[in-house]
Amino acid sequence: MANNKRGPEPGTQQARRGGQAVRAKYGSEFYSKIGKKGGDSVKEKRGPQFYAEIGKKGGESTKRQQGSEFYSKIGKKGGEHVRADTPESNH
Repeated sequence: MANNKRGPEPGTQQARRGGQAVRAKYGSEFYSKIGKKGGDSVKEKRGPQFYAEIGKKGGESTKRQQGSEFYSKIGKKGGEHVRADTPESNH
C-alpha cells in the first residue's frame, strides 16, 4: 500500500522519533485533544449514527475472525479486572 502522506513511513524508527518529539514539545494530552477534535469533526460531518455503523461492522469482523467465544473470554477478563479493583474484593 502506497503512503501518499508527507513524512516518514508509519511504524518506522523515523516516525517514532517524530512522535516522541511531538510528545516532548506538546505533552501527551495533545494526542487526546487532536483525537477529540477529529472525532467531533467526523461526528459533525457524518452524524452519530456513523459510529454505530462502524462499530457494528467492526464487531461483525471480529466475530468472523476470532469467533463468538472471543467476546465471552474478553468479557470475563474485563469483569475480573473490575472486580479486582473494587474495595469489596479487598476484604
